Amino acid sequence: MESDNLKVLSKNTRRFGEIQVRVPSISKKVLTEQLRELEADGLISRKQYKELPPRVEYALTDFGKSLCPLLKDIAAWKRKSIGQSNQG
Repeated sequence: MESDNLKVLSKNTRRFGEIQVRVPSISKKVLTEQLRELEADGLISRKQYKELPPRVEYALTDFGKSLCPLLKDIAAWKRKSIGQSNQG
């Protein structure tokens, strides 16, 4: 889920491999597609370094950072909803 990728990037700039380790339920192909979509939407930035081996870093843009409080609220709502559904 793209919000997982935003959550992983919410505190630090990350390399592709770091994101992949923190979101193990996603394939490399899907992660690549989602990162491209997030970049196209202006939510993350991608910085490629000209070195060997190639290094690429991803970070939230200011626009992406503005979504973090909303994502926290959604996560809290989800936890509360799951708790209520388990009780009834």
